[in-house]
Amino acid sequence: MTHPMFDLSGRVALVSGAASGMGRAMAIAFAEVGADLMLADINGAGLDATAAIIETLGRRAVPVVCDVSDCDRVRALFGQLDREFGRIDILGNVAGEGLRARPEEIALEQVQRVLQVLVIGRFCCCQEAGRRMLAAGRGSILNIGSLASITALGRGHIAYSMAMGAVAQMTRELSTEWSGRGVRVNAILPAQVTNAGLRERMIADPNLEATFLRGIPAGRMGKPEDIKGLAIWLASDASTWITGALIPMDGGNLAMNAGGSHTW
Repeated sequence: MTHPMFDLSGRVALVSGAASGMGRAMAIAFAEVGADLMLADINGAGLDATAAIIETLGRRAVPVVCDVSDCDRVRALFGQLDREFGRIDILGNVAGEGLRARPEEIALEQVQRVLQVLVIGRFCCCQEAGRRMLAAGRGSILNIGSLASITALGRGHIAYSMAMGAVAQMTRELSTEWSGRGVRVNAILPAQVTNAGLRERMIADPNLEATFLRGIPAGRMGKPEDIKGLAIWLASDASTWITGALIPMDGGNLAMNAGGSHTW
């Protein structure tokens, strides 16, 4: 029997990055516990595939092709949400990726692009969702950050880490501003979760996966589906006094001392 505090029946969630990876897994998880969905991504075919899965669960899914780094398109997305559903209870802010370049070589235009996607675009989604949630007096926003939000990764991640640090502070500030008016804001900080881009990097560098695994006591890479339980909990009434939290999803990475080892 499912505990009723985790039930999202009658609620509406908007999930960006829903065509693949953690965005798809999060959207499906919300549908599995009763929510209807608006799905956003730049990958239209992937969106349609996610929507089809959700519809087999008996939930409604509206896919919208949208580049969340473009705030005009984000505002149009929320306008369509108003017309389709007339409410929003949950925002899953997942879309966006960085790029890698050495700090001494990266072009400022590249830094600006990463910040536009991961910071400005996500803030615009938070702002649009927040306005509607504040008017309703309730809502839950889930930002996807990274271990790079609170630790340094090296390996050319300067722009990504700067942006993810901003996502952490965005989460804390919005929580401080809005939680007293019924809107909770939290962040999930994944370690290495396999996706198409990461698989390509690991194929190109045969040592990369072993490097990652040395820092993950759980002994495996993350899977997109690992986000499901945490996302449901943060979206639901089971976490009504949890806000402003930065929650690692990392297989024990942060817990382990830099010189520690999980092997003998």
